[in-house]
Amino acid sequence: MQAANVSLQQAADLLVHKRTHFALWRPAVTDPAPELVIGIFAPGDPPTLANAQTFPLSPSAKGSDLWDIAARDCLLENGKVYHYWFKVTDSNLYKESHPRILCTDPFATSVDWRLMGPRPDDPAFGEEDRYPASVVLYKNGELLPCDPDGQQPDWRNDTPLEQLPVNTQLVIYELPTAWARTRKEGGIMVAGGTFRDVLALVDPAAVPFSFFGLAVLQEGRAHLRDLGITALELLPPADSFVRGGWGYSTTNYLAADHDLGLYGRDRKSAPMTELARLIRACHQMGIRFFADMVMAFSARNPYRSINFPDFFVKADSGDPEEYSNGVRRDGFGSDLFKYHYEVETYDPFSGEKQKLVPANAFMVTYLDHWMRFYRIDGVRIDSIVNIASWDFIQHFKNIGHRIYQERWSAQGHNPDEAGARYLVTGEELAMPLDLIHQQRIDSLWNEYFKRYVRAAILGQNHPNEQNFEDTVKKMVDCRLLGYGDGSQAINYVTSHDVEGYGNERLYDFLENSGIAEKEQRIKLAFSCLITSVGVPMIFAGEEFADQHDVPAEGPDKQLDAVNFERRDDPWRARIVDHVTRLVHLRTYYEALWTNDTTFIHSDFSEDKRVMAWVRGQPGSRDMVVIVANFSDYMTPNARDKRSEYVINNWPQLPEGMRWYEVTQDRTVSVRWAGREPIFPWEAKVYAAV
Repeated sequence: MQAANVSLQQAADLLVHKRTHFALWRPAVTDPAPELVIGIFAPGDPPTLANAQTFPLSPSAKGSDLWDIAARDCLLENGKVYHYWFKVTDSNLYKESHPRILCTDPFATSVDWRLMGPRPDDPAFGEEDRYPASVVLYKNGELLPCDPDGQQPDWRNDTPLEQLPVNTQLVIYELPTAWARTRKEGGIMVAGGTFRDVLALVDPAAVPFSFFGLAVLQEGRAHLRDLGITALELLPPADSFVRGGWGYSTTNYLAADHDLGLYGRDRKSAPMTELARLIRACHQMGIRFFADMVMAFSARNPYRSINFPDFFVKADSGDPEEYSNGVRRDGFGSDLFKYHYEVETYDPFSGEKQKLVPANAFMVTYLDHWMRFYRIDGVRIDSIVNIASWDFIQHFKNIGHRIYQERWSAQGHNPDEAGARYLVTGEELAMPLDLIHQQRIDSLWNEYFKRYVRAAILGQNHPNEQNFEDTVKKMVDCRLLGYGDGSQAINYVTSHDVEGYGNERLYDFLENSGIAEKEQRIKLAFSCLITSVGVPMIFAGEEFADQHDVPAEGPDKQLDAVNFERRDDPWRARIVDHVTRLVHLRTYYEALWTNDTTFIHSDFSEDKRVMAWVRGQPGSRDMVVIVANFSDYMTPNARDKRSEYVINNWPQLPEGMRWYEVTQDRTVSVRWAGREPIFPWEAKVYAAV
């Protein structure tokens, strides 16, 4: 049984305990006692729970506020998959009545949305108060994670950790899973992708069930593998009640998303197995897997009924927990987690009785499961400011590093090396750099890179800067914005927040800015992105200049899937080739892993906007020179071999080395480098080889 080969001796205490017990932590009402309702899934319209049994839970010997029952006392049959709920007295503070209700196990590793608990016979309760069944396999006296039909992950041949790229080699690809392919809804094409669809983008041997006829995924091709990215960041892969979209309304945190696990013509769901297969394929292709985690708020989370007062505050309620430094937190229609409310209780992570914040303990247990069971290699925390607790962010980051260090050490490596192979990054467009300065988090999205590079490829100063030169310098070197190191900044030209002018896809941004010719300016933006100080992140589809097919306004932006059919349009294919060469340089050339940046040339005469800079130490055997023209200027008679544009401070090349110009895949003579003609809106990237 392959799922069991994840280290358990160090796992969160409650997750170990749940191998032998059904356990519920911190129900708000314990008189009457919580109950386990368990049975077998029975297909039908609607499906039902067959052979249902009900067992009362008792206070656990492990500690206060934990209620459990041993699996051996539940009359279970060996080798069978069971569906179950916990029956509790509702505790939602915003309900007028509090009947008994069936809730999903908050720590369930698998749920089945085909089988929903009944709605309480009370007019205050609606469909949003119905919870899906939890799923577990009972085998040889243990309760084991499995999919609704009993499938379990196979981790055979997973890649050893030391074979995965270190943080300095990262080029992250940000992809909402549902955007991996399209489906028709209401006459328009909207997102309908699954984990299996993403697998076809990674593994050339995968059968692209949803992509038949798509050239980019013909046998032997896999777009993301071919692109050369070294990290895949899936927008929230944890389970959400919402179908499609981005998955930001996380519901069941320890379970993989039910809808994203659909596969085959029968559209069965095996999210646990499908996600594990995708992560293993990423590892085999040398790609680290990052999970996007939404921890500021949750929608339809079972704790809203099990113990609302301990875990949640209702948005717009006026509760002090609703505010962070005087700014109101936004629940986006969901319940906000409470990160400043302490109780003395059993800790599901450590197993000790102590004073803790229940939401904190829940989240680090959630992290423990995803790092050990799904073997994720990094985390992106969504909307950090909305979480409103710097202490929790730091604790979460530290726990993640500790778990990764345990995994790293278990494979026989020096634990001091683990920190360079795991990354916790935060997404917050306001860029609260104090999180970096106080070492609360490893890295932070650099929204200013996006704003500066977009100004630059229009030939404009960023509004914060007095001149164009400072715009480019702060774009290229994140330390000029307040970051202390390149590993602390996640740079991007576009992110998934594509609403409004200046945020839309790069193609649409240029179109809306009145730019008819787009190929060179998009290439210029990527030349800057991949070679600048910081970790580059590519938003899915930007590498081939995808464009909006539905308006990027309001909730509709969530429906606009990536159109991979555009990838092989001739001009777009040239952009992909350009990006691919740069990505390869970034992941293998050590000068781009450092902070070393020297600006050697600025020319603003005669309406020129030409700048050049060196990454790495000038004159060393490891340096890259970027020459960027952010203007319409072209060297007169540029096609004539005698024409030249001279950069006087061009660095000397060590003896025996030559220049390789990456963007056009060519060798340049030592005499000609630094004198080549320049063309409008073009960057040349020279590497010493």
